[in-house]
Amino acid sequence: MENRWIAYLIPPFIVTLLLVAGSQFVFIQNSFYQDLGLGRTGTDLTLVNYLKFFTDSFYLKTFWITIKVSAIAALLTLFLGFPIAYVVARMKSKLAMFLLAGIVVSTFVTIVIKVFGLIIIFSADGVINKTLLNLGLIERAYSIIGTQEGVVVGLMHFTIGFSVLLLYSVVVTVPPSLEYAAQIHGASRLRVYQRVIIPLCAPGFVVGGLMIFNMCMGAFTSAALLGGGRVLTLPVLVQRTVMMEVKYSTAASIAFVLLVSVILINLFSLIAIRRLRSARLVVA
Repeated sequence: MENRWIAYLIPPFIVTLLLVAGSQFVFIQNSFYQDLGLGRTGTDLTLVNYLKFFTDSFYLKTFWITIKVSAIAALLTLFLGFPIAYVVARMKSKLAMFLLAGIVVSTFVTIVIKVFGLIIIFSADGVINKTLLNLGLIERAYSIIGTQEGVVVGLMHFTIGFSVLLLYSVVVTVPPSLEYAAQIHGASRLRVYQRVIIPLCAPGFVVGGLMIFNMCMGAFTSAALLGGGRVLTLPVLVQRTVMMEVKYSTAASIAFVLLVSVILINLFSLIAIRRLRSARLVVA
């Protein structure tokens, strides 16, 4: 029976692989030709696009900003999403299903509408600035447009629903009886979190963090709108290179560097985590 289902999955897997690999192959192939201007490319294979990327401080700075805002957004999203996921997972009423349904529905809202909502909320005369000014916490209105902080907020808003659903599926696998047993033996609530819940949910944190990081690395809309043209990430730079400069080969090389960097960061992270776990087990 299992082999029959595997046979059914082979055709869609092949189609998906061809679509993904085909589009990436076009990018990779074009990246090895030099731009001649006006959308024209040379005929000789060259590494000039990659040499320019790794020797130009502008590209390196954009690369670093992309990694930084994505990593910060992933960490903060996990930090905010886990308490929500835990509370919903431990609810025994029907309210939990309504909350989950609300989170799922919110993910269907296009990111453009979400970003424009953030722009209104954080505008000079928005709710946030008015509240902070009335409380005397700030002296003048603060705008998140054109700042790295604003891009991080946009990326968090983009991924928070996904992170809650992912972490919810992790928390429900932890039996509540383990928490009760720890409390019966004298552990405080904080101790239960530190020694029971968080260690058991740690694999979910790793997988969720990497998935959110990958989503942030490839996010375009949040960085383009909230960056305001002053905060460039690699996806925004690819769009500008194609649409404004009409340099297809350069854009292809940037896109390929982004793809490879994400893959390498994921591999190195998993290898580092596996070694840390092995070392911890040996010490224990």
